[in-house]
Amino acid sequence: MPARTAEALWEGDLVSGKGRMKLGSGAFEGQYSFGSRFEEGTGTNPEELIGAAHAGCFSMAFGHGLAQAGFTPRRIQTHAKVHLGKVEGGFAITRIDLESEADVPGIDEATFQEQAEGAKKGCPVSKALAGVEIRLQARLLKA
Repeated sequence: MPARTAEALWEGDLVSGKGRMKLGSGAFEGQYSFGSRFEEGTGTNPEELIGAAHAGCFSMAFGHGLAQAGFTPRRIQTHAKVHLGKVEGGFAITRIDLESEADVPGIDEATFQEQAEGAKKGCPVSKALAGVEIRLQARLLKA
């Protein structure tokens, strides 16, 4: 399996500094700052990128699990909300909320929820973030 890369450049102090983050594939490069991380400023932030990675990983794992169980999903859409909070000694990611909805023909609700929980526990990004509370809300779309 290939190792994936990313890089970040930061210039200055925490509040007035600025930086750029870049994916090794070249698919994304963007600015970040104190304002984009702790306020509503322009640019991205590490938590947003973790959210994108988690939503993507969960969706792929969910699709794989469903297919392995004999249910081919038409569509899975996942939204991740990464909560950054002040804790003793600084800041931490305190919780990640995953909200996923999927169009999966022929599956019952109980099997759907079982597969969703399996994907939450089994996706590599969830495993990497095991120290963070991960909440999942999965909704089966009815045709």
